[in-house]
Amino acid sequence: MKTLPLDAFLARAAESPLGLARLAGVFFNMGDEGRAREVALQAIAAAPDDPEIRSLATSVLGNGVPRFHFSILRDEALYAAYEAALRRAVTPQTRVLEIGAGTGILAMMAARAGAEHVVTCEMMPAVAEAARDIVALNGYADRVRVIAKKSYDLDPNADMSGLAELLVSEIFGNDMLSQGVLPVTEHAAKALLRPGAKVIPARGIVRLALAYDAGLPRLGTTEGFDLSPFNRLAANGHIIRRGSERLTLLSAPVDLFDFDFQSGGPFPAATASATVTSTGGRANGIAQWIALQMDKEGWYENNPDPGASSAFFGVLFWPFIAPRDCPPGTAVTVWGSHDRHRLRIWA
Repeated sequence: MKTLPLDAFLARAAESPLGLARLAGVFFNMGDEGRAREVALQAIAAAPDDPEIRSLATSVLGNGVPRFHFSILRDEALYAAYEAALRRAVTPQTRVLEIGAGTGILAMMAARAGAEHVVTCEMMPAVAEAARDIVALNGYADRVRVIAKKSYDLDPNADMSGLAELLVSEIFGNDMLSQGVLPVTEHAAKALLRPGAKVIPARGIVRLALAYDAGLPRLGTTEGFDLSPFNRLAANGHIIRRGSERLTLLSAPVDLFDFDFQSGGPFPAATASATVTSTGGRANGIAQWIALQMDKEGWYENNPDPGASSAFFGVLFWPFIAPRDCPPGTAVTVWGSHDRHRLRIWA
């Protein structure tokens, strides 16, 4: 039997949305991700209400896309802080660069604030395509340009029509650093921004406090067996939802690292220490969170106050080797280090 080439299959499948959806998977498995996305979108457009086609196409379109793009948008306090800062910073003449388009929401906020020229870059082609559609759907395609590139690959003349006067991004992790904010900001300051350009957020702080986690995931004795050696395989820092009642702070917060993003760096790897003073109680680790200073007026912080509304960013808990009693006034020295990409904390 003669084997038809893929183009012939594509021509035949064009008459069947289900065939298109299945062929998108074939292209994806062959490594042709661009064509796979194109065919998957054709399948959805041909049968937008078919759940089987939607399931097949989404498995291609969403492959590898981080799920945080969906959960971060529920953090109303975060986006209110960005919105306010952009409104204070933007004029019609401001040339804005956003790094990490995601849904395109920050780029559209900048345009809504009055910027007539906004460029947003996104390293994941599927995410960039979705952001481009969102920008057009909301009526900002004339002012917002979505470019499917890493910021390191941007040409300020060809891609941006000149250096930017404002940089905005939300490339932060729970430890501040794990999304690459330090090297990305350094590169942008050197290659993509005009001297004196504004940066939002202008500053990022790593904060911590002595704490007790009532739900610390550690093993002890089960059915008479001592399983505690398995604890050495536990994650060095785990996430606790902001406002969770399982976490009790046992000291006032202190700042461990303070990054001046507005300066553009450099941000070398570093080690630092801070002293927390116990308010009294049994402690089993250090709670760590982030604070973002948007500009001179605006802040965002996911501080772990009891009962605080949930935020996208969680509180990282760095456990002690063993719990310790800390009477009021006990001073505990906390150490931290980062390699520009990851943070470690110990006491």
